[in-house]
Amino acid sequence: MSWVLTILGIVSLIVLHELGHFLAAKSVGMRVERFSLFFPPTIAKVRSGETEYAIGAIPAGGYVKITGMNPEELRDTDLRIAVRSYFMKPPWRRIFVIAAGPAVNLLIAFLLFAIVAMSGTAGGASTLERLDPARTLTKPTPEVAAVIPGLPADRVLREGDLILKIDGVKATVSGTERAITADTCSGPLRNGCRGARAVDMLVRRHGRDVQIRVRPVYDAEVGRMLVGFDFGYRGIALSPAAAAGASAGVMWNATAETVSGIAKALTSAKERKQLSSIVGITTVTQQAVAAGWGRALAVIGYVSLVLGVVNLFPFLPLDGGHIVWSLAEKLRGKRVSIAAMWRYSSVGLILLAFLVISGLSNDISRLGG
Repeated sequence: MSWVLTILGIVSLIVLHELGHFLAAKSVGMRVERFSLFFPPTIAKVRSGETEYAIGAIPAGGYVKITGMNPEELRDTDLRIAVRSYFMKPPWRRIFVIAAGPAVNLLIAFLLFAIVAMSGTAGGASTLERLDPARTLTKPTPEVAAVIPGLPADRVLREGDLILKIDGVKATVSGTERAITADTCSGPLRNGCRGARAVDMLVRRHGRDVQIRVRPVYDAEVGRMLVGFDFGYRGIALSPAAAAGASAGVMWNATAETVSGIAKALTSAKERKQLSSIVGITTVTQQAVAAGWGRALAVIGYVSLVLGVVNLFPFLPLDGGHIVWSLAEKLRGKRVSIAAMWRYSSVGLILLAFLVISGLSNDISRLGG
């Protein structure tokens, strides 16, 4: 079921992106010839009015074909159709239509991040924190999230234990840490020496209260006494206004990291190893869906954000390339030739193809173990 939900989620992002273009084009009077989910060869299609709705065989995106995206195709076009073409519309209308697709993706990311921040789900909040490490959206709880093998807590505490009391006092995260680290070794302080006293813990395990005694050991690397477990955490539910601010902040940081990471990947083999193709993105998203709805929404929001940001790169055939040339035409007062557009965009296309191939190669290596 998680795979089905994952595929539906990613397909929905593609459809909504293209729907943004489609509705914007219709609203300014452009003629839309085709609305396609995925790329050719076409495996199914149906016509309604002047628009053909199709499904392609290559699941790498989708597209909306507007009459006259290439002005050369208008030479033999009926004038009544040509006046509704892309290139016959003023630049601001073209920019509006092209920007609508990425704008939908950015809006989806903003809404999903805000929903996660308001919900306070632990998985979703921790995912947003990873996208923006400077932001605090979770807080620790006196619950055992993991037990570290080889340390005193091993085989004494269990994952899921809720610490109720520590040395007879109601347990808090800070109080538990103080009780453990306040101990000292009975002899010389050296790595692995045992504490002079045992720490008494009252934990709730599967609905029963269990009394536990555990003696800390000194860890020279971290410079303090340890028992050997990790605290759990829970999300902090934000107000709508605070969630909107957090969502905007996460988007800003994630966008900066995405652009910076792609730029570094062009020159660094180490950074290129972090790239993923649609295969890797789908796998990560499926894992998030399986982990719970909070993490799923956060990851799908991030995928939507990346889709919107990458589409704004200033190279044809990406949306950003069309926006750049419409702006250039507006500033110059005359059109830029198609040949000039593609000469400029060829470098960017080569670089993007290089990154896509690198990401696919990484995914194949990961899947192959």
